Amino acid sequence: MAQLPDAAEQVLRLHAAFLHGVVNALRDRSQLPQLHAHLKAAEEAGWSRLAAAIRHIIDGRRGEDIKLGLDAEDRILVDAILRGIDNPASLPPIQQPDGAAAAPGLAAMIHAAGSGDAKAFAALAGMAEQMTKAGGDMARLGGIMRRLVDGERNADKLGKGMGPLGRELVVKLLDELARLRTH
Repeated sequence: MAQLPDAAEQVLRLHAAFLHGVVNALRDRSQLPQLHAHLKAAEEAGWSRLAAAIRHIIDGRRGEDIKLGLDAEDRILVDAILRGIDNPASLPPIQQPDGAAAAPGLAAMIHAAGSGDAKAFAALAGMAEQMTKAGGDMARLGGIMRRLVDGERNADKLGKGMGPLGRELVVKLLDELARLRTH
C-alpha cells in the first residue's frame, strides 16, 4: 500500500485554499469582507466554532484560548493560520482538484480501510465528512465512501446522481481499486 499522509497533513491539503484565503485577508485587510462572507457560510455549514476562532484571530487574538472548544481538525486549521500569518510559506500548496491525480491515493485509502487498516478507515471517514460538506459531486462521493470500503464496485450505482466529472472519478477509483486488488 502507498504511504498515507498523516491526518494533519490530509486536513491541511484539503483546506489549503481556505487557509490561504484567511491568511491573505489578514495580510490585505481589503479582503476581509470576502472572508467574513466565507465565515458566515462556514457557520451555516456547521463550523461555527471554527468561524468564531478565526474571527478572534481577525481581531488580533493569538492565545491558545482561541482554540478552546475546537475539535482536532479545527485546531489543526487554526494552528496553520497562526503559522501562516508569521510565515505564509508555511501554508500547504494549493492544488487544483484533479480526479486522475486523486484516484490513486483515494483508492489506496479505500483499499487499506477495506483490508482492516483502522488508521486508513479513520482518515477516510474524516475526508468523507468534509466531502459531504462541500456539496455537489464531492458530497455524493463522500456519501459513497462506506459502500466503496464495503466492496461495492458497480459504477452505475455508485455514480448515480453525479455529473460527468463525478462519474469519471468513480470510474477511475474503481479502476485503481481493481488494480490494487490484483497486486
